[in-house]
Amino acid sequence: MIFEFRKAILWSIILLFPFSSSASLRQYVAKVESSQWQLSDPSRLQCSLSHNLPGYGKAIFSSIASKQLNMEFELDMLQLPKTYGVAAVYSVPPKWMPGQASKNIADMTIRKQYNGDLPEQAAWTMLTELEKGFWPTIYYQDWYNQNDTVAVGLNASNFAQPYQQFAECVANLLPYSFEDIAYTVLNYNFGSSVLTKYSQQRLAMIGEYLKEDQDLELVLVDGYTDSYGMPGINQKVSVERAVEVKAFFSGMGVAPERIDVTGHGERRHISPNTNESTRAQNRRVVIQMSKP
Repeated sequence: MIFEFRKAILWSIILLFPFSSSASLRQYVAKVESSQWQLSDPSRLQCSLSHNLPGYGKAIFSSIASKQLNMEFELDMLQLPKTYGVAAVYSVPPKWMPGQASKNIADMTIRKQYNGDLPEQAAWTMLTELEKGFWPTIYYQDWYNQNDTVAVGLNASNFAQPYQQFAECVANLLPYSFEDIAYTVLNYNFGSSVLTKYSQQRLAMIGEYLKEDQDLELVLVDGYTDSYGMPGINQKVSVERAVEVKAFFSGMGVAPERIDVTGHGERRHISPNTNESTRAQNRRVVIQMSKP
């Protein structure tokens, strides 16, 4: 009930004072001539489009490598909220769009000592409104001065070109995340030293990821065999299998010193060695990656 009452007050302010001066409305918005949108360190792992909010902080749209298309909006505040509440997010027409009405986008939960954020649907809506020239604006009752309502506006000026670059970056993100490949078991074709087609695809995926994520310093590659044959030969084969994987990564441009290779021979079985089909499961290479 309290949140709904606050929303009603905020909506009345939007109708009465869209980008006008008012003693009770404190506004933070970049001037048209100084409005800046910036694509920050784009890669195939993440894309980030930011907008400076003078005197307030920064608005950030971001997307990361994943199986699913994703988008998030974050309001990076210089002064974090002192209490809990709710903000109203609207698409507001600038003064050179007479006759256009403000549109509701979403409610943003305000959490004590946390930046504000919005999920995928609201973030995409804000981006499309910016693309049309509208100014997504966040309204809330100030937590430091109860007499003031704060309006944080995203200026659509100079948005088009950085947004095009951002969209291209998002389209080029890897279609999987670190969690999808952090632990991978590579298997070999039946009676062969050639990896299965699925394992070859996984190997290529890991290589592409390693090329992009330079912060991931160490990758463990462990080779294993079944117990068929002499232990000494099996130990040698397990090392060779792990070394082949390392060579594959090096061929993709991954620094060799980032790959640590170990051969375990016929130790650490995961399946009985009683027949060919079960022994095949023991002939494997395990790739493990971890982040700090």
